[in-house]
Amino acid sequence: MDMDHNVVQMEEKRIAGFTARTSNTSPDMGAVIGGLWQRFFAEGYGVLDKVNGKTLGIYTDYESDETGGYTFMTACEVKGEVPEGLTERIIPAGKYARFVIRGNMMTVVGEFWQALWQMKLDRAFTCDYEEYQNSDPENCEIHIYISLK
Repeated sequence: MDMDHNVVQMEEKRIAGFTARTSNTSPDMGAVIGGLWQRFFAEGYGVLDKVNGKTLGIYTDYESDETGGYTFMTACEVKGEVPEGLTERIIPAGKYARFVIRGNMMTVVGEFWQALWQMKLDRAFTCDYEEYQNSDPENCEIHIYISLK
């Protein structure tokens, strides 16, 4: 997998969606994250006042690093009121490593994270996120932002 990236300064984003706690070592991590995506498209996506149509998968509230627990969130960037039952958060402004990956939505993201954990990046573990540019499951373009110190 091509792990080329550039470092970008990002503005903060106001987001809303659903959250759950999990970890990369949890046996039900895939089910937790998959279930959150299903719930988001069933109950959240259609009711949000979105900035754009892009969906976000967010990793935040890290206990430590990739080995500890974190909060996963399925969300969109929003501009208006957030309906009751959805969680509102801020993706902090700051320095991020930006990766662009393309391919099958179900496999390429997992492959990306496996490769990232082998990289020597000066990660901040504050907030990392996947920004889905389209919804084509076979040929998705995903921009992944990794928070840096």
